[in-house]
Amino acid sequence: MDMNQYLEVFIEESKEHLQNVNDQLMRFEKNTDDLGYVNEIFRSAHTLKGMSATMGFDDLAQLTHKMENVLDAVRNHQIDAHTEVLDALFESVDALEIMVQSISEGGDGQLDVKLLVQKLQRIVAEEPAAEHAASSIEYDEFVQTLLSQTAGQGFNAFEITVQLERTCLLKAARAYMVFDVLEQAGDVIKSAPTVQDIEQEKFESSFIVILVTSESQEKLKASIMEVSEVESVKIAAVPIKKETKMQELVSQEEAAAIQEVTVSAPSKSPVEEKRQLSNNKTIRVNIDRLDSLMNLFEELVIDRGRLEQISKELNNSELDETVERMSRISGDLQTIILNMRMVPVETVFNRFPRMVRQLSKDLGKQIELQIVGADTELDRTVIDEIGDPLVHLLRNAVDHGIEMPQARLKNGKNEKGTIRLKAYHSGNHVFIDLEDDGAGINREKVLQKALDRGIIDGKTAETLTDKQVYELIFASGFSTAEQISDVSGRGVGLDVVKNTIESLGGSVTIDSNEGYGSRFSIQLPLTLSIISALLVQMSEERYALPLSSIIETAIVQPKEVMHVHGQKVIDFRGAIIPLIDLKELFTVPNSVQRDHYSVVIVKKGEKTAGLIVDSFIGQQEIVLKSLGHYLPGVFAISGATILGDGQVALIIDCNALIK
Repeated sequence: MDMNQYLEVFIEESKEHLQNVNDQLMRFEKNTDDLGYVNEIFRSAHTLKGMSATMGFDDLAQLTHKMENVLDAVRNHQIDAHTEVLDALFESVDALEIMVQSISEGGDGQLDVKLLVQKLQRIVAEEPAAEHAASSIEYDEFVQTLLSQTAGQGFNAFEITVQLERTCLLKAARAYMVFDVLEQAGDVIKSAPTVQDIEQEKFESSFIVILVTSESQEKLKASIMEVSEVESVKIAAVPIKKETKMQELVSQEEAAAIQEVTVSAPSKSPVEEKRQLSNNKTIRVNIDRLDSLMNLFEELVIDRGRLEQISKELNNSELDETVERMSRISGDLQTIILNMRMVPVETVFNRFPRMVRQLSKDLGKQIELQIVGADTELDRTVIDEIGDPLVHLLRNAVDHGIEMPQARLKNGKNEKGTIRLKAYHSGNHVFIDLEDDGAGINREKVLQKALDRGIIDGKTAETLTDKQVYELIFASGFSTAEQISDVSGRGVGLDVVKNTIESLGGSVTIDSNEGYGSRFSIQLPLTLSIISALLVQMSEERYALPLSSIIETAIVQPKEVMHVHGQKVIDFRGAIIPLIDLKELFTVPNSVQRDHYSVVIVKKGEKTAGLIVDSFIGQQEIVLKSLGHYLPGVFAISGATILGDGQVALIIDCNALIK
């Protein structure tokens, strides 16, 4: 069987399960009394083991198998979840990640895990000898009554003990196959452990089933033994009591109903149902195909705008109706395509708690990582790129930002430092803030370093604001660290972070307060494709304002405009907000005399501002096109779009206008 066709799915699912194991381990470490986390880890590890064994990655399967043994011992209270156990599990996850990464890069996924396996075996060796045989089954009155009634109809009741091979990796799957054989021969009345526990592999290597059937013992045994990895089968007749209290109470109809229920339950195995449901609900699509779909749709949106324009000019009712219908359908299609590409940033954030835990231990620091807004969604292409810059900033915060516990105590701080990673939407952008309550940036030290390296001269240094000084650390090769460490040094400067973010159409800014901490704020475009915008007119030029940044539009009389420190302001619903005249800002030739102001109220987080334009044209879906390398860094312009009549309109970046 060619497994290569499943390799991509295997890699993706393996990464998801490893992430889940990491997350649950982190939570379990904080609350070792809650064994629910262990069960969750066990399930992911077990699935990973089965997948790896099927795909032929033996080292992966072997290591996850040993992990399972440790997890099983923990959840059965046979060993305590002390630091050594948790560290061994974290090390195992690290090794598994290396192996999966090797596979994803075309390798064989092999790794020398002997020492790790021995460590896990040594931990489990503390566990008392496990009971390998399934506990015997209990015959309550209910079961006895049911068996009595079936015996009266000429059926036999057998207690069947199935022993799987010790090396069996897919015990639940084998058990399912045995159940399938038994259900073809008769009706399963009861099992020990329960069907649910068997599906979740909560048994060692054997289980017992009570079967009512007309088949002979020999034929049953032969059928079960045909299932792979079944070591032995023992079949014994079930002793049936002649009279029970239930027999007197339960009517024939009730018994039939009960029988129907008990028989139908195993035949609809939740394992099978779950598999069918998951197969029907989602499919995996290569991101390149979504990119192609998006590119084609962008062209369609431009043509749609052109058609709408022609329809208005011709004023034909049938054409109007057709174009309107096409616009509505393509609008729905656009929503679907965009949603398909949006991914929560938690797919990136999820790996950070584990990383901060390890770095904290390595550096002897105490750090708590707080994550806010992990469900904020971002285009997949942007998600793929921001991981490395964030890792770099985070390592920088852990290494340079947060002080050692003694230093923090000395400065009157809590010995445990805090790093806060926050994501949120604002306008047509996503902001990711990384704050720490560490030592902050020493302005004089940064300035001196910049002067020593010739990045700035003495005259310039005197004129720089704090913010401009902090941004010097983005200069190539700049570092204030006395020693290059393995954590944040690595020979890569923050200039790489800045370049990566800017290549995505984003920006990064720094704010710091020496002694109290620093904040890196990353601004990223929500999507690099289609947005809703308000078109506005300024003299002969048209501009687009992203609708997501707009609160409302207003007509303001000149007498309502006030001046504060030379800045035009208005009273907007009880708040004084600044007015920005876009014609002045973009030096648009002024040929229109205003007797009133047309104002667009825009927001950035909690801040608002009013943008003065000549007139409003209307709302339109536009395709955001980059200005390219010929016009880099144009202030407050995030791109351009092609309108229905073929003209080009610049798209205003409202976030750049609000400080």
